[in-house]
Amino acid sequence: MFNQQMIDEFRANGGRVGGPFVGARLVLLTTTGARTGAPHTTPVGYLPDTGGRILVIASAGGAPRHPDWFRNILADPKVTVEDGIFTYQARAVVLGGSERDEVFARAVEADPGWAAYQEKTSRVIPVVALEQVAGGPPQAASWGAALIRIHDAFRRELAIIRREAAESGPRLGVQLRVNCLAVCQGLHQHHTHEDDGMFVGLAAQRPDLGPTLERLRAEHGRVAVLIDRLQTVVGDVTADPAEVRREVEQLTDELERHLAYEEEQLVPVLDGLG
Repeated sequence: MFNQQMIDEFRANGGRVGGPFVGARLVLLTTTGARTGAPHTTPVGYLPDTGGRILVIASAGGAPRHPDWFRNILADPKVTVEDGIFTYQARAVVLGGSERDEVFARAVEADPGWAAYQEKTSRVIPVVALEQVAGGPPQAASWGAALIRIHDAFRRELAIIRREAAESGPRLGVQLRVNCLAVCQGLHQHHTHEDDGMFVGLAAQRPDLGPTLERLRAEHGRVAVLIDRLQTVVGDVTADPAEVRREVEQLTDELERHLAYEEEQLVPVLDGLG
């Protein structure tokens, strides 16, 4: 019952939920029942990873048995992932050996609760990578609404990173580095797709938008400089967490201004185009 309420809230609010999971990184993971063959959807927390994949941990709160969703993927690794914006098909890969241990250690460094779960059970808690293999259009009522949802996802992720950076100790955690790199990669890809795709199409249909699109491209350039700076800082193993916080704050401030202007100028246009 609780899971279904969370699923409904997640889908109704573009990936946002309240209660104890407010501000958390969550996806809906749909697997195929190993015994029934029926679809089974579960809200799960995830860790960002580089290369476009995300990581989920089959902790079951430290229970003695693996969660149902993990047993399902052992039988069929084809899964569906909903992130609040996109619904996509993915391949679940159970990590093993040193790779599993490295990722789990990253998770523990970011949140000691994972270690507490491991201490409660004799089983080795599995770590699973979800690798996208096929996707579809944004889950939104219009293209303008889709743009806002994409922007809000970046806003949420940067807010989480700001909190994580503020709570970090005297050195930068490995998972926090990965989180920063993942959002940097995502922003770069999003802006590249806009420059080479959406903006080109809008310019062809609405030549009067030329000055607006030029401003947005220029803002993409300024954001790209800040992304490069953040990537450089987090790539330095001796980086001061305070410096990372400053870079994240500058990127967030610049990006917020850019996103607000883009929404103000383009959402009505996109909705008008259908």
